[in-house]
Amino acid sequence: MTDSAVALSIVAAVVVCVILLGLLSARGVMMDPEQYMVGGRSFGAILLWLLMAGEIYTSFTFLGAAGWAYGKGAPAFYILCYGAVAYIISYFLLPPIWRVATRYHLLTGPDFFAHRYRSRALGVIVALVGFVFLVPYVTLQLTGVQILLRVAGYGSLDATRAVALAFLTIALFVYTTGLRGTAWASIAKDALVLLGVLFAGIALPIHFFGSPANVISRVMETHPHWMTLEPGSSGMGTRWFVSTVLLTACGFFMWPQSMAAAYSAKSDDALRRNAIFLPLYQLMLLLIFFAGFTALLVLPGLKGPEADQSFMLVIQRYYPPWIVGFLAGAGCLAALIPASGQLLAAASIFTKNVLGDWLQTATSDRARMRASRLLVLVVAVLALLFWLYEKATLVDLLLIAYNGVTQFFPAAVLAFAWRRTSAWGVCAGIVAGVIVLGVLALAGIATVGGINAGFFALLLNAAVCVAVSLFTPAPTESHLEEFQAAAAGTAKS
Repeated sequence: MTDSAVALSIVAAVVVCVILLGLLSARGVMMDPEQYMVGGRSFGAILLWLLMAGEIYTSFTFLGAAGWAYGKGAPAFYILCYGAVAYIISYFLLPPIWRVATRYHLLTGPDFFAHRYRSRALGVIVALVGFVFLVPYVTLQLTGVQILLRVAGYGSLDATRAVALAFLTIALFVYTTGLRGTAWASIAKDALVLLGVLFAGIALPIHFFGSPANVISRVMETHPHWMTLEPGSSGMGTRWFVSTVLLTACGFFMWPQSMAAAYSAKSDDALRRNAIFLPLYQLMLLLIFFAGFTALLVLPGLKGPEADQSFMLVIQRYYPPWIVGFLAGAGCLAALIPASGQLLAAASIFTKNVLGDWLQTATSDRARMRASRLLVLVVAVLALLFWLYEKATLVDLLLIAYNGVTQFFPAAVLAFAWRRTSAWGVCAGIVAGVIVLGVLALAGIATVGGINAGFFALLLNAAVCVAVSLFTPAPTESHLEEFQAAAAGTAKS
């Protein structure tokens, strides 16, 4: 067998075995909307930990972080920081959201906002914005799969067709299993990705330079400014770093799939324990940085999107094809399994909040199930089309998507912090933030005064929300009392 045949066979075997595990987990389970969208709210701490990690640590973790370590240097360290900040936020924010969702049988993130602010229209707006910004996040996973299959194919594979086939396969997997299949597939995915990251982050530096510490020393010798941020407002300097960490930390759990994963918890205590132990996954990112820095020294000169495949190209050149196949297979899982959760989340919010609450065309359980499954396939096709026509680096795609979903954060915090917040205020804030993001994107403006431009959109969102809320009616006192009691876990049955 040729090198490409060996590597691609291993990739296929790894992906198929994990998909079969997910299919087996859903066998015999009666699928209603609650079971399909939020796993029957039955996931304990360990399964929830694996599911949420599977949703968060994707092909971006496997490739994008190394690509930025290779191509940008110190600015890549923002990736290591924002998760740690986000877990602190989630410790306080997710448990009351879960208690409200469980009390009122909410199925989607937009359901929470619609219930708190007594506005179906707000739920529709949140659903549409979330749907739009999920597409580039799914596209990120497709870009990751393409990179990995191209490397595993040693240049002999039509990666575009292979990606389309793999993605449609995972769409059919989601169509069948819902969130439960994604959660169980995440178990195998996380184990394989961990092995791959350990190899890339430890074995590569040792093989070429004796230790990770030697890699860092060599990078500092050959690229003296690679480990330092530029001062003040210049480029991706300290202002950009701090604002980007805060921005992405605020949006970390605002993703529709992250809200669905939180709803699937068996208890609020499971969410708090997750906030404590999920930071362990950040250690994987540190190892991936070592892989990127090793590639910078061994294989210099890669530019733009090519940097995302840097350490995999080193492995392709210096290691046997079975290792290439295993690592590419693990990386494909790091893309496809999170993509399954993203497809399900996009389909769920559109079905429940747009078709059901707004258009009143999917109101029964049977209609919701049928619409959700059909929309999984529709979203998959949309993501494929977007991917074919929009080429960007993995981190660029991630930042585009994060800027959008972070616009929900003020509404989530003010839901508990300020009773006066109104649906009109939240709607106006989100719309203002998204419009600013669109204008900045069209103008090609990524930073203003060295600060991430998306941070200004978030601040404007919050200011508009507060200002409009002061002049528009808030929900009734009786509703707010019930909401606060549910959030505190003291509501009467």
